[in-house]
Amino acid sequence: MSFQVLLYQGLVGLSSAMYLWLLSAGLTIVFGVLGVLNFAHGAFFMIGAYLAYTFYGILGFNLAVSIALSLVGTAVIGVLVERFLVKPIMHLDHAFQLLLTFGLVLIFDDLAKAIWGGVFMIPPMPRVFQGAVWILGTPFPIYNLFVIGAGVAVWLLLWLLFEKTWWGRIVRATAADPQMAAALGVDVKRLYTGVFALGVMLAALGGALGTPVRVVAPGMGSFMIVQAFIVTVLGGLGSLTGAFVGALLVGVLSSYGTLLFPTVELALIYLIMAVVLLVRPHGLFGRARA
Repeated sequence: MSFQVLLYQGLVGLSSAMYLWLLSAGLTIVFGVLGVLNFAHGAFFMIGAYLAYTFYGILGFNLAVSIALSLVGTAVIGVLVERFLVKPIMHLDHAFQLLLTFGLVLIFDDLAKAIWGGVFMIPPMPRVFQGAVWILGTPFPIYNLFVIGAGVAVWLLLWLLFEKTWWGRIVRATAADPQMAAALGVDVKRLYTGVFALGVMLAALGGALGTPVRVVAPGMGSFMIVQAFIVTVLGGLGSLTGAFVGALLVGVLSSYGTLLFPTVELALIYLIMAVVLLVRPHGLFGRARA
């Protein structure tokens, strides 16, 4: 097998990993701060894709404007879900959280079918992203390269947000001890809503970015959320760096697995996860709990 084929497959894996990273980042932030296991996070990935498709593919808006509008629209839905559905069960066992959010997945999937229909949709590629660039003698689509750059940029911005800003310090302090943060004057409820909205927008960004190259269809978030949970478990629950590295591992391994071991590609991911958990039960970058 030639070097060009292996390089191309690796780059495809990197671009696929970016969608997983954006979805996993939101899942990680919500769990790390609110302590909520949100199985419906994949549904927000789907909503972001459908809204971007509506603005870009149907109404003819610019792709960047369509993505921005899809993030705002998904954030509004996310805030309503957090206020009226997630917040009342936030302090219950994770099993209740998973049961409620799984029910939301079914509801959002049926709403998507009722509004947009059950037909698979892919709008045309923007002219500016058409074509390919040559990387070490291998042609690679410009849009996939853009997605890789966007995913890395989001990782850098999130690191700056949580490590170098006052708001990020407040979020980390609240995640560590919400009672003490509230005693010091932090509006914990409003902070939780803002963090949930941020997580939802990251999921929507992953769905919206994939609109020109990935199928938009009901249920698309369900498959993604399973892989996102694998990513967060591999990287360590609550660790953004772990989510980023885990997404790269799953994306690249899936890509090479499809090429080299197509019959056991899905099992390969679970095997890697099992090996990692046997060695480090709390994940690659997670912290062991007392």
